[in-house]
Amino acid sequence: MEENQTSLICGLPDDIALSCLARVPRKYHAVLKCVSKRWRRFVCSDEFYDYRRMHNLSETWIYALCRDKYGKIWFYMLDPNDSPRRWKCVPGLPARTLNKMGMGFEALGKNVYLLGGGGWLGATNEAFCYDVSRNSWTQVASLSTSRYDSACQVYDGKIYAIGGLASTRSDPYSWDIFDPQTNSWELHSNAYTVPGVEDSVLLDGKIYIRCQASASTMSSPFYAVVYEPSSGIWQHADTDMVSGWQGPAVVVDGTLYVLDQSSGTKLMMWEKDKKEWVAVKRLSTLLTNPPCQMAAIGKKLFIVGKGLGTVVFDTSQTGSVEGAMVGSSIPGLITADEVLKCKCQTF
Repeated sequence: MEENQTSLICGLPDDIALSCLARVPRKYHAVLKCVSKRWRRFVCSDEFYDYRRMHNLSETWIYALCRDKYGKIWFYMLDPNDSPRRWKCVPGLPARTLNKMGMGFEALGKNVYLLGGGGWLGATNEAFCYDVSRNSWTQVASLSTSRYDSACQVYDGKIYAIGGLASTRSDPYSWDIFDPQTNSWELHSNAYTVPGVEDSVLLDGKIYIRCQASASTMSSPFYAVVYEPSSGIWQHADTDMVSGWQGPAVVVDGTLYVLDQSSGTKLMMWEKDKKEWVAVKRLSTLLTNPPCQMAAIGKKLFIVGKGLGTVVFDTSQTGSVEGAMVGSSIPGLITADEVLKCKCQTF
């Protein structure tokens, strides 16, 4: 294709060309970008991303942050529609993230973010952004304060980085809100915000944060707080809910699932109307390698264990199979030892 050609596809209006190109599966977008500079700019554009999203053409991939046995950080992705399905390493992680621990990890729009984290020298406030359309990393505005092991969730087009171990004792009860439109963070504080974050989920428009309690103040090693962004109200979570939140959690169609790894590995479901936890299925020890993390696409749960070995379970079949939980599996990788966090990104 000649670079001076005015139309995206010769002989077609650009709106028709957009409709055609937007239907090309995501795994072939790298090929589209090789056709010409204009096609590359177009595939990387917000217009292309917005069209796919508005017309239900978007595809969701899973991104995993891992650490190898030497302590080095690795970044992987999984296309659940690929054949065969397999985890792939995403190269080019910023050098300053390779040995960090406790980084916040979140996906928003067509970007994946790494926030804060640190090492022997303490926490940092650095933030990095991976643009999935361009397959490139950039540094974005720094957090208002340094954070290590913060709770990260997306609400109303913004990232909330809550709590975590801050760099100074003066601001442990704070959270940051990132606006990608202005590339800026806004700092807030509240006594409910705690440094010892274990896990978080977005459920019914509220951010639930499981926290590690002080042994001198709590009878249970964990408790949870709830933040409602629309009203700005903080409160303690239901104690019955907290009692069963004993592992990584995801929300599927408004239902909270938790992977309890305290004794074997079993999937638990929170029935909020009855305020009780229900055991869904027990995972076979032949398929999983704890500790595991979880991600959800549609009604499917992806349970990702050590080495990225993955079990896929359809929650619509909950209760239909007796005994051990079954599902398809995805092989792992030798280079990925511990899976730190998993996030889904849709493009």
